[in-house]
Amino acid sequence: MFSGIVEEMATIVDIRKDKENIDFTLTCSFVNELKIDQSVSHNGVCLTVVAISLPSNDDTTVPTYTVTAMKETLERSNLGLLTIGGHVNVERSMLMNGRLDGHIVQGHVDQTACCTAMEDADGSTYFTFEYEASKEMVQRGYFTVDKGSVTVNGVSLTVCDPTEYSFRVAIIPYTRENTNFCDINVGTIVNIEFDILGKYIARLQALR
Repeated sequence: MFSGIVEEMATIVDIRKDKENIDFTLTCSFVNELKIDQSVSHNGVCLTVVAISLPSNDDTTVPTYTVTAMKETLERSNLGLLTIGGHVNVERSMLMNGRLDGHIVQGHVDQTACCTAMEDADGSTYFTFEYEASKEMVQRGYFTVDKGSVTVNGVSLTVCDPTEYSFRVAIIPYTRENTNFCDINVGTIVNIEFDILGKYIARLQALR
């Protein structure tokens, strides 16, 4: 489980396809703190660390770790669009004895959305995202509500001006500089995870 508070942007150093899976090798500042089988959120997708490479004292290579994305994950997310040198928002799993600064994020991306507009707001930026919507998806909890929570590329955000197929979020300069929102433009595909509380409520309503 995660909080949606991104720790930093990792950089992709290698991508290898193995049948229908893809192995991503990345580097970031906390590689030496990772362990095999540890869960790390990548653009909001929970992936398991399967390999770690730490250079020796006289080696100039950067420390790296590798995660594997399976077919279903690639179909539901934007991970298949990643390229070497690209930036990925990363967050290690939440400590249960810490503050929940964002909201409950499972790391199970529901679908992708497309950035359709960007608007300056006195230094901050409003981003509008549109996503595929249907009655069946709403019944599964795939929707947003005003002032509710949504996760975009692993970032916990507050929803503004929701419609049945779109929403806006306000990004402060710090968030834009320290997450891959710095790379998002009109037309960019992002990962979204809807609020788990809304999914439970929708499920209960559907069972009535």
